[in-house]
Formats: sequence, structure tokens, C-alpha cells
Amino acid sequence: MYGLALVIAVAGLTLAGPGTGTAEAVGACSGRKVKTVAFATGELRVYKSRRYACAITVSKRPGVRQVMAVTIQARGSRTARDSGRFTHRAGPVTVYALNRCVRAHGSVGARRASTGWILC
Repeated sequence: MYGLALVIAVAGLTLAGPGTGTAEAVGACSGRKVKTVAFATGELRVYKSRRYACAITVSKRPGVRQVMAVTIQARGSRTARDSGRFTHRAGPVTVYALNRCVRAHGSVGARRASTGWILC
């Protein structure tokens, strides 16, 4: 039984391949969607739960590996960032935002979008 579990685990890692520890393998943001900003090559989405704000950038052309980035910042705090060459989305990135304004920026290729300060 132990041998079978080990074979299944190794097969899963082999199928996952390299680079699956990136944001593409992580689930989307939790909470309710509070803002969506569309731009030519993608979409910036911001979510809010009670204490946290989360952002992702989603490509309009999934499957094509391209440079993508997403940042989110709560007023008075450091910026959380995810960037790289992704096939579907950059993020999620999360910040503690209880009773704080937040701003987010997203980019796919050379195009970008920003929310400005929201949730104030």
C-alpha cells in the first residue's frame, strides 16, 4: 500500500512539471470581487474579505506564456508583488487591509491597468 502511494505521488510530481510552484498553480483570491479593470491584453481583479484584500491579473489570451505582473498595497504598508512569465494569470497577492485603502496594478505584456486608491 505504501509503495502504491509513493508511485502515485511521484507520478503527480512528474505530471506537474517544473515551475508549478508559481502563482499559476495557486488558487484564486477568496472574498468578494470589488473591482475589475479591463485593459487591452488582460484584466485586473481585486477581491476583499473582512481583513484582507487580494489581486490577480488575468490574461485575455490564456495558454500563451507572456510577461505578467500584479501588485497590491494597503495604505501605509509594503507592496505585495508577483511577476514573471505566466500562461494564465499573475497572483494572487494578498495584503492585510482591515479599515485601509488599497491600490492595485496589473500588467500583461506592455499594457497595464491600475485601480487607484479604493475601499476607503
